[in-house]
Amino acid sequence: MRKRRWPLWTALGLALGLVAGAVPGVLLRELAPDAAGRPAAGPAHRGTAAERQLAERMVGQLDRQAAALLGGDRTGFLAVAEPAARPTLTKRYAALRALRVSVWRPAADGVPVAVDGRPGEWRLTVTVGYCFVVPGCAPSTTGLGTRWRLVGEQPRLLAVEPSRTDPTGVRPWAVNDLAVAVGKRALVATTPAQRAKLPGLLAQAEAAARVADRYAVGPPPDRYLVYYAGKAEWQRWYGGGRPKWTAGYAVGVGGGRHDVVLNAQSLAPGGVDDLLRHELTHASSLPDQGYADHADWWLVEGLAEYAGTDGQPVDRYDGLAEVRKLVRGDWAGRLDAVAPADDATDDRVGGAYGVGYLAVRHLVDRYGEQRVLDFFRAVVHQRRSPAEAADEVFGDPWSMLHDDCVAYVRSAAG
Repeated sequence: MRKRRWPLWTALGLALGLVAGAVPGVLLRELAPDAAGRPAAGPAHRGTAAERQLAERMVGQLDRQAAALLGGDRTGFLAVAEPAARPTLTKRYAALRALRVSVWRPAADGVPVAVDGRPGEWRLTVTVGYCFVVPGCAPSTTGLGTRWRLVGEQPRLLAVEPSRTDPTGVRPWAVNDLAVAVGKRALVATTPAQRAKLPGLLAQAEAAARVADRYAVGPPPDRYLVYYAGKAEWQRWYGGGRPKWTAGYAVGVGGGRHDVVLNAQSLAPGGVDDLLRHELTHASSLPDQGYADHADWWLVEGLAEYAGTDGQPVDRYDGLAEVRKLVRGDWAGRLDAVAPADDATDDRVGGAYGVGYLAVRHLVDRYGEQRVLDFFRAVVHQRRSPAEAADEVFGDPWSMLHDDCVAYVRSAAG
């Protein structure tokens, strides 16, 4: 049986168990850029004048480091740091250069805080806007924790760590050496131990990107970024903690982008292509904020499953047996209540994805792909009710269409 996908509603923070204190729709954290494209810093009135001046000197050091990073000057990148910090920074420099970093804009998030028990040491949280490959992109953002020592009036960097408050979790380039392959539409990155898999993965990602571009709601992403995670990386990247049945997920990182992560431990050789089409379609179709209504799960996952099948006949869909088991079981026949729980069995998960696929397939067969994408935009992006969206896009009442979709699901499952 094909491994089913990690449901995107949990990957985007709509499950409280993933990120302590998370609430629907707020996992994506994107700061508005200033006129220069730099993420906006915290309010200027925070802290004393001396603390604000110290923050400016620290950011000045980070700006020099950023210029060195973009210019390919490793010596300059390390020059602002104390010797103890340089091994970690050397690895980060190499990972970011491998990803072809094209934008790196740090900004202070507040003012420095003195480190208890360590006179002369300070912590400063910064937000970095970054892009890979494309210099003119809308930056993604991430929080970083920096620690400094004052040498006279000059701040010297002691450490850079992923922010503990960034709800998206740690980025792969922040904690791992990376091997990277770059194509016209996709980047694929993994650990050096799995470097040999990159040519094949890139070819598959490029093919999947061409499919996902067709289902973009708005402009397609400038590049799709796919991380191929081994066992340790799967548990660490973007917070880890996915259910055991997870094969891959997409997670929003701001700037109109969703990074995709594949679980190397659970992928069968023949399952990579459809999984990439599925997850890259999430990356092309979802809004920056993710989506807040659990009831829309069937539509979000159904569109991605539809793209994943790449036009194959319905009777070749390999989840039909699981759908049959679900519809003959305790499912009440509501699309808005089909999403699986995190601890659901493989059969329950597969059946839920299949229901979403078949419902979307029925709508496409009836109205065409473009009108279904218009419906998706209205429901998922504009957060309108399916009833309102169906009246406007399809010209038919949603109550009737919902029942037609459910009838089609039951008929197709047999």
